[in-house]
Amino acid sequence: MGDLFVKICGVTTLDDALSAAEHGADAVGFNFYPQSKRYIPPDRAADIMDRLPPGIKRIGVFVNPERAYVAAVLEHTTIDGLQFSGNESPQALSGYHLPVMKAIHVANVQSINEMTSFQVDSFLLDTFHTEHFGGTGTPFDWNIAVRAKQFGKILLAGGLTSENVAEAVRTVKPYGVDVSSGVELRPGIKDHKKIKEFILRAREANTIE
Repeated sequence: MGDLFVKICGVTTLDDALSAAEHGADAVGFNFYPQSKRYIPPDRAADIMDRLPPGIKRIGVFVNPERAYVAAVLEHTTIDGLQFSGNESPQALSGYHLPVMKAIHVANVQSINEMTSFQVDSFLLDTFHTEHFGGTGTPFDWNIAVRAKQFGKILLAGGLTSENVAEAVRTVKPYGVDVSSGVELRPGIKDHKKIKEFILRAREANTIE
């Protein structure tokens, strides 16, 4: 298998971002959805991004945003990737100059059919919830994720922890994994020991054929 892309999402503090980088994360996600428990104001995110080491991706997470809002965040930060985690249309995601990741909320195997409508760089598969756009801490059926790989490059999310990420990686063999609540002390505040264990176990599993 190729190198596994690991993203630590919902980061709100410099300490947590630096811990993710120190332990080998490829990307850190900053949530710019104001209703999220992990929301971070763009100016604070910009300050954290400026202090991250080179090489780690800075992903901006949006939910059904106005294009002007995305443009304003881009103007004030050093984001180098966009994640859209709402009910955005394929048209709404076109025309951006940065790599775009679309979250697909998986309730059943039919949920992945919409992937064929999007022209994006990658997909994030997360668990469907009626009230939340991600960060629920609940896994979905990973066999659906295996089937979804035919539609593009996928990052597996939804209820991943250091306890189950190795099995998830071996089962799905995704391009990458994404974790938020699974490495937290409370929403928006990470447990650095859990970050270390999560990344270590994910990468170990990826080296086993």
